[in-house]
Amino acid sequence: MRTLSGRRAVWLVLKRELNTRLRTRSFVVGTAVLLVLLLGYVVFQTALAGSSDRSTVGLTGQAIGIARQLQTEAALAGREITTVVVTDPAEGRQKVESGDLDALVSGSAAQLTATYKSSLDDQLRRVLDQVAQQQVLDGVLSSAQLEPAEVMARVNGTHVQDDALEPQPADHTQRLVVGLVVAFLLYMSIITYGMMVAQGVVEEKSSRVVEILLASVRPWQLLLGKVIGLGLVGLTQLVILAVVGLGAATVTGVFTLSGFATGAVLWGLLWYLLGFLLYATIYGALGSLVSRQEDTQSVVGPLNIILVVGFIAGFNLLVQNPAGSATKIVSLIPLLSPILMPARISTGAATGWEIGLSLTLTVASVALLTWLGGKIYGNSVLRIGSRIKLSEALRG
Repeated sequence: MRTLSGRRAVWLVLKRELNTRLRTRSFVVGTAVLLVLLLGYVVFQTALAGSSDRSTVGLTGQAIGIARQLQTEAALAGREITTVVVTDPAEGRQKVESGDLDALVSGSAAQLTATYKSSLDDQLRRVLDQVAQQQVLDGVLSSAQLEPAEVMARVNGTHVQDDALEPQPADHTQRLVVGLVVAFLLYMSIITYGMMVAQGVVEEKSSRVVEILLASVRPWQLLLGKVIGLGLVGLTQLVILAVVGLGAATVTGVFTLSGFATGAVLWGLLWYLLGFLLYATIYGALGSLVSRQEDTQSVVGPLNIILVVGFIAGFNLLVQNPAGSATKIVSLIPLLSPILMPARISTGAATGWEIGLSLTLTVASVALLTWLGGKIYGNSVLRIGSRIKLSEALRG
């Protein structure tokens, strides 16, 4: 019988996993569901952005005269206001009640009254305040025999000087959103496909298929092929989501930084590969400790808890301050770096030395855990029956 080389054996196992998993209904349906959720999020952000900076305001009585000034002030504030002349105040109140108007403005320019249903948008309130304040100021300046236009030109030309110690980029919000989305997708992919590795190992062990496979390949070759194969399946899904998500975001204008978003995706894919190699070998090793699928959760539970707790804590730290000391320290922990570091890179909070250090620590951890996981797997995968203690698997 011809002996397979290590590379050939790993390739055959890898190819088997790819052919099996990519054609399953669960992969197709799961990818479709994630695509729907992602596109739904993009559409939601588009609708939210479109509705948040637009208002329809009814003007009645003397307030009709401020239509042009209201639109000018709104444009300066980055808001679009459509004005509607309302001849009957009662009818205007009914339109506010029904939602056709965001507000009904009445009264003189210096004493405006805004009628709204339950709450008045803060930005719209500021615009109306500015219109009324400008009218009062013009009256005061005119009574003092000063030219309002000249005075306002001097006032508007006066601004506070910026001296930020750590200036926040103007596109911080977009970067933070992309970073959080990347962190969430990486977390979901690592924990989902890591569990698949563990379940696949248990399935082969319980059905005794592993005994046939190990007649031709070595344990480390079987585990490595399975890990790489399932990792590529997860990578395929992430690439599909990234391409569709970037395309939809660009078309709808949700994200205006296509180059930055592409870079964030590429960093995310790199960290996914490192993160999956870091976790998947351990998932496979832990799965080899049991012989029944119902026992799988009991052995991988502690690893899942580390992922979940780390993700929740890191997610909150990212939202509060991506550049904070606590966020920086947590993102350098190898078990959490694959999820949090690409998110910090997206926000621009990660420095070069932090990225380099986290990569070094993660790669070293991958090497160590791969050796450790391979040893556990090799000592446990052929032992059928009750759950094997981790200490026994390490001793062999």
